[in-house]
Amino acid sequence: MLFKRSTVTTALPYANGPIHVGHLAGVYVPADIYVRYLRLKSEEVVFIGGSDEHGVPITIKARAEGLAPQDIVNRYHEIIKKSFEDFGISFDVYSRTSSEIHHKIASDFFKKLYDKGEFIEQTSEQYYDTEAGQFLADRYITGECPHCGNKQAYGDQCEACGTSLNPTDLINPKSAISGSEPVMKETKHWYLPLDKYEAWLREWILDTHKEWKTNVYGQCKSWLDMGLQPRAVSRDLDWGVPVPLPNAEGKVLYVWFDAPIGYISNTVELCQNQPEKFGNWEKWWKDEETRLIHFIGKDNIVFHCIVFPSMLQAEGTYILPDNVPANEFLNLEGDKISTSRNRAVWLHEYLEEMPDKQDVLRYVLTANAPETKDNDFTWKDFQLRNNSELVAIYGNFVNRTLVLTQKYFDGKVPELQSLKENDSEVLNEITNQKSKIENLIDTFHFRDALREAMNLARTGNKYLADTEPWKLAKTDMARVGTILNVALQLCANLSIAFEPFLPFSSEKLRKMINLMFTGENSDSKQLAWADFGRSNLLETGRQLGTPELLFEKIEDEVIDFQINKLAKTKAANATVAQVAKPVKEMVTFEDFQKLDIRVGTVVECTKAPKTDKLLQFKIDDGMGGRTILSGIAAYYPEPEKLAGAQVCFIANFAPRKLRGINSEGMLLSAETTDGKLILMQIKEEIQNGSAVV
Repeated sequence: MLFKRSTVTTALPYANGPIHVGHLAGVYVPADIYVRYLRLKSEEVVFIGGSDEHGVPITIKARAEGLAPQDIVNRYHEIIKKSFEDFGISFDVYSRTSSEIHHKIASDFFKKLYDKGEFIEQTSEQYYDTEAGQFLADRYITGECPHCGNKQAYGDQCEACGTSLNPTDLINPKSAISGSEPVMKETKHWYLPLDKYEAWLREWILDTHKEWKTNVYGQCKSWLDMGLQPRAVSRDLDWGVPVPLPNAEGKVLYVWFDAPIGYISNTVELCQNQPEKFGNWEKWWKDEETRLIHFIGKDNIVFHCIVFPSMLQAEGTYILPDNVPANEFLNLEGDKISTSRNRAVWLHEYLEEMPDKQDVLRYVLTANAPETKDNDFTWKDFQLRNNSELVAIYGNFVNRTLVLTQKYFDGKVPELQSLKENDSEVLNEITNQKSKIENLIDTFHFRDALREAMNLARTGNKYLADTEPWKLAKTDMARVGTILNVALQLCANLSIAFEPFLPFSSEKLRKMINLMFTGENSDSKQLAWADFGRSNLLETGRQLGTPELLFEKIEDEVIDFQINKLAKTKAANATVAQVAKPVKEMVTFEDFQKLDIRVGTVVECTKAPKTDKLLQFKIDDGMGGRTILSGIAAYYPEPEKLAGAQVCFIANFAPRKLRGINSEGMLLSAETTDGKLILMQIKEEIQNGSAVV
């Protein structure tokens, strides 16, 4: 079926913690690639995201910190939203399920199904904590998983093996609130009879959507083969969307029912705020010519392929998902990412430590995407892919082309004269690669699509190596002009090919080649996909911008910092009860006397050039001044504020050259138990140059 438009959603992250690379690789980067691609094709699309703010993890976090749940979600919603914006995840709306409009939409949805008689109302026994005096939602119950033996499984899912569970499945259950053994107690709830939709689901998924990814199709088939059971849509809790019925005090909509309605309510909010651009919200959710696509991780397959479609089918007026391209999980340095152990690469921290390298992470996560199996993120691979692919292939081709054009033609696009066979082959290859990239993105094979885009850059490098324009410049400048014209046209096309994957770099490249925008998107910051394949994007005589490096090499010290950071987290987890590190081996007083520790005042503090780790201090040491570099940049995002601080430094260390700068000593810092480095500062003013004895 041909669709007029697309509604693209991404799984709603819990607002109880920041976003990490596993979330990005599994959901948000592939979704953003796809949406950017559709926009480049001038297709009508809306990109919906938002925070899931009613899950039990929220209440657990709030209880642990002694705060209200609203305080927790307010904090993390803003962190998550800003991280996505800074990273270039181009949502049309990123809202939240605690909003007033969501509460109304979710309540109305429930009420319509209730009025239609779609729910089963029944009383059942559920776990109750007698010490806390409350019923226990599934995430408030832990125990041993009956499938893999994990002793920290939750009442709804085992995060070790990924199996969905019911609280009564757990062996030796315990309350996460009091630690006591819960008892069974009667409570009334409403259930969606999934078994009623089993035959319809079997036909809709297994017969109609055989094109779905193998992991999605297989998991759906497994659930259907086991037989579906009624699933509660309410729970005993004081945080969430209240059940909109009389005599339902203390009951809220179950998060699995509440959260996916957030896609709808966020769309309603968007259309109310920007009606001139997006129109009526119903066209995105109720028009059969709209294609609905959910980007999710594999742990959400059952909710988006079985539960939510059953809800939509029961309501009766909504379209159903056309595809649900779920990814597997991303591990970190050979082990699972764990938010509870702080074992993750957090997006907001990455953006602080590497503020100009959004596209490097986007590239690595796409090139190593867990599309068919769990994959592993390592910092060494991150460095290798940047240095040997982005820098040495893509960046190298662009830089050589622009530098040669600057050298031989004063930075102006030279004239294209008679084409030789290898010139025509390169221009034809652009069209061939465009077709390959299109087919791969259309079928959600983003990793392979990125590889084909990089192959186009490889073609450029080979072309320059084969034609050797720097040698021809001695005898045939007209031929050099043709070669560089072809190479520049390839650069322009690469800026389009990489736009869905590396938007920041594509914009930077277009500025360097002074590329005017064309086609229907002439008033936007990107070319149209229809321009991809053209061999005349840059006309003869166009003045190009100043050549810059498209990507920069990442040094070992940057990677070592990240690896050490993870190692410190691991060590902290292993010794969580340890307040301080053990005392080092004994030294003599004479050894201590060899250290010349002095007091100085920070005159100026800035980030050292071309490094994310080092701060450069200019110190008034009472002896003429000195420069000291210190690897604490990650902990001082505004280093200029350190000016005026009095500090201690070791004055008799031999100078050491770092990043081309002589560092004349070492500042004293304290390392906290969680691995942070805090600069030791003196509160009472002391004369510069004073010795510490």
